[in-house]
Amino acid sequence: MQMRNDAVGERAVRAPWWFRVSAALMPAGTLAQFLLAGQALFHDSDFWGLHGALGGSLSIPSATLLVGALCRRRLRHFAWGATLVFVFYALQVALAAGRLPMALSLHPFNAGLLLIASLLLLTKIEGQATRAAVKASALSSASKMLGTVP
Repeated sequence: MQMRNDAVGERAVRAPWWFRVSAALMPAGTLAQFLLAGQALFHDSDFWGLHGALGGSLSIPSATLLVGALCRRRLRHFAWGATLVFVFYALQVALAAGRLPMALSLHPFNAGLLLIASLLLLTKIEGQATRAAVKASALSSASKMLGTVP
């Protein structure tokens, strides 16, 4: 009889693909926003339209991260990071929508905070995926040595 080892804990399971993709889109989109803003300021003001469109589209991955972390039990340990990313994103939209000079002057600073928070969240998610792969590999190796199937 072959034994099955289910010792891999809930936290060692990889996050779903849609959560990982959303986490990767946030820093990539934020970096693209910096690029578009620079192009609009120093090259062609038509880039402001793309900057606004991309900024609005980032609502999808930020909301996906928040809802996923709050509603999926195995993603709850990402809730603080996902909430922080969502709050910085919402603040970013509010700062841009205000059109007040003080609010607009804080817009690039908040974008930097959003980039840092999204990179930290992505690192945490990918670190979990790496730990899960290492743990699964170790269990598989141990099972082979013991003559059992994982």
